Amino acid sequence: MALDPGVIGTELPPITMTLDAGRLRFFAKAIGETNPVFTDERAAAAAGHRALPAPPTFLFAIELEQPDPFGWLAGLGVDLRRILHGEQHFIYHATAYAGDTLTASPRITDVYSKKGGALDFLVRQTAVTRTDGSLLADLRSVLVVRNPGASQ
Repeated sequence: MALDPGVIGTELPPITMTLDAGRLRFFAKAIGETNPVFTDERAAAAAGHRALPAPPTFLFAIELEQPDPFGWLAGLGVDLRRILHGEQHFIYHATAYAGDTLTASPRITDVYSKKGGALDFLVRQTAVTRTDGSLLADLRSVLVVRNPGASQ
């Protein structure tokens, strides 16, 4: 089923998360980050950080902090067995630290097709802010949806 371009501009429910130091350490280890600034509070303090900083790419995980993180896709009629993560882009405006409470506010910004409708692309942009409303980062992701019944 092809994605409806009418979903462009749809704002998805915001997700709020308080960053936990243990979770940041775990994520750093999971991505193979070897810089001790991301796992050792003394190393972080020695480098001038007020707490453990969030490792690179961690902010995408905020959107997974809900009971059904892909429910919005199912709501669009997307068969989750037919999606592929196509792209992820981060623009950081500040550093996130353990103890910070952040809110991710995602919005669908584009939908387009290629290969005669065999592939749909769904572009989502997410603003990540602190509780005071200051912008921490802008995230952009592209999901590819395969439509096996479409002509090529």
